[in-house]
Amino acid sequence: MEVTRFTFNPFQENTYLLHDDTNECVVIDPGCYEPEERRELQKYIAGNNLKVVRLLNTHCHIDHVLGNQFVAGTYKVGLEIHAEDEQVLRAVPTYASAYGFPMYAEQLPEKYLKEGDAVKFGNTELQVLFAPGHAPGHVVFYSAPDKVVIGGDVLFRQSIGRTDLPGGDFDTLIQSIKTKLFTLPDEVTVYPGHGPETTIGYEKKHNPFLQ
Repeated sequence: MEVTRFTFNPFQENTYLLHDDTNECVVIDPGCYEPEERRELQKYIAGNNLKVVRLLNTHCHIDHVLGNQFVAGTYKVGLEIHAEDEQVLRAVPTYASAYGFPMYAEQLPEKYLKEGDAVKFGNTELQVLFAPGHAPGHVVFYSAPDKVVIGGDVLFRQSIGRTDLPGGDFDTLIQSIKTKLFTLPDEVTVYPGHGPETTIGYEKKHNPFLQ
């Protein structure tokens, strides 16, 4: 499985595109808002002859959902989120303009993800892990064979997701990291929602929030 990262919108959000040798791919957390950002994503998909088969959100804060409707409409795929984050998604139109995104277009989910689900595309299977704390319905996507986690805003390089937004809880987030992420092998690479990738082993040793 190949992981391609795009960094979009003023929040510098990481959008991920995963694909394997079948050329089927999934888009996770599309933050593309401006036309040139959407063209960049489209150009990569077309240029690599990829077929988008799934649209996933780790969670539904505004910076991770700005491109949901664009991806869903362009590639005819339904949005998949955890049910506990639907309230977060439905709140976005109420504050999008205040955050500088007056053209935000809502895309509601067609399917709900839950702990233990297998997200399949091509020859690849991602395991869904429920990891609330930053958002009430936050999930991460784990590929054991590839030793990869698409982690959203749970764990960052030497940092963690903020917990001061509605539905956030510090103790819950720490528990999620310790029981869902830190139980994975040390060599697993974490691709976060912001900033550079890291590894489970590195964060166990160096993350100041988890010592």
